[in-house]
Amino acid sequence: MSHVDQDYSAQATVTEPEFDAVMARYRSASESATAGLNGEVGLAFDPLSDERLDVWGTSPGQSRPVVIAIHGGYWRMLSRHDTAFMAKVLADAGIATVVPDYTLAPAAALEEIVRQVRAAVAWVHHHGAKHSLDPGRIHVVGSSAGGHLTAMTAVAGWQVAAGLPEDVVKGAMTISGLFDLRPLVGSFANAWLTLDPARAEALSPILLPPGAAPLHVAVAEHEAAGFHRQSKAFHARWPAASSWTVVPGRNHFDVFLDLADPSSTLSQALIRLALS
Repeated sequence: MSHVDQDYSAQATVTEPEFDAVMARYRSASESATAGLNGEVGLAFDPLSDERLDVWGTSPGQSRPVVIAIHGGYWRMLSRHDTAFMAKVLADAGIATVVPDYTLAPAAALEEIVRQVRAAVAWVHHHGAKHSLDPGRIHVVGSSAGGHLTAMTAVAGWQVAAGLPEDVVKGAMTISGLFDLRPLVGSFANAWLTLDPARAEALSPILLPPGAAPLHVAVAEHEAAGFHRQSKAFHARWPAASSWTVVPGRNHFDVFLDLADPSSTLSQALIRLALS
């Protein structure tokens, strides 16, 4: 394994049985969290791709703050059905959860994946009020590739062209994300990303103008070195409203599941972010 591959191979930090177990927990914990929870599933949010999203934890007659949860999977795996495990914790705090799908690589280029995730933000802003969501209180969280996509909704410079206010995202949390994609051009991940240096630069949130929204950057303790370095650098790049957490005892995959535990540091930080 090359040095670059070692830096960014999250799966190399866990055993295959550990990886398989966490992937299964994503789905089972999501099913448990949404069982009996008020919601709407399979809503079309992007006519250009026909991708769908689910809304969980709404309350009729209320306009609840929203957390849009973006799944990881190195942009090439998982779905919204694996990413609703925080919905019950957030609902109990009076916060709704929106979980969108995006077309996976290599079927979609990364520029298109970013566009789709931003389209989910736009959908909540334009249509959320019809679904008991507060379009003025949109927050985004994501892990791994979802951390990158979360950051791409929080950076400045794209909102006006999309017909959105510059402050449409009121807060963001990235968990073990990637923010400088230039190293991936020479890595195993480029087998499905097919990036060149110019595109990798344009898709790197650390190289784009930071937004004004509060940002919480988190990373697992037991993490590949590249994820640690990039998270620390992205935190340092953001304005003073950012905060930083290293989650002890967690790896790249199980750290996201901390959002299913109301007592975890990440859950409490996300709730504070969404209610601030």
